Amino acid sequence: MTISSFDDLLLAACEQPQGQRLLLVFACAELPDDATPAQRAAFEQGAGGALVPTMCVDKTPEEIGNFEQLQQQANQLNTDWKVVFASSLSGTGDAPPSSKTAEPVLQRMVENIKQGQINNMIAFDRLGHAIDLG
Repeated sequence: MTISSFDDLLLAACEQPQGQRLLLVFACAELPDDATPAQRAAFEQGAGGALVPTMCVDKTPEEIGNFEQLQQQANQLNTDWKVVFASSLSGTGDAPPSSKTAEPVLQRMVENIKQGQINNMIAFDRLGHAIDLG
C-alpha cells in the first residue's frame, strides 16, 4: 500500500494483524543563528530552516480517529508546527503496545530528528500529505 496521506497511514495501521501504536513527533521550523542573508530571505518566504521537535505523542489509530482530529488537538498545544513525523510500533495479537513501551522509542525518534536521521519515519505536512524531506 502506498501511503500518500496520514489517513492512509491510519488505514494501514488498522489493517495490520497486530495491534498498533502510532508514534508522532511534531516539529516546527527554525532558522539557525548562523544563517546567511539568502537563507533568512528564503525562511521569511516559508522555505528552509531546520526542523526542531516541539511535542510528541503516542496513540492507537482508534484514539486518533483521522488527521483532522489530530490536527485540531495538535493546534491546541502548538500552532507553529510544520511537520509531523510518524512511525509505528506493533503489539502482540490484537493488543497494541503500551505507552510505557512506546516511550523510549518515541524519545529515540526525537533524538533522530534532531540529528537529521529521519529515514525510518514518514513525514506529513499540516494538511496530512506525505512529504519527502530527503
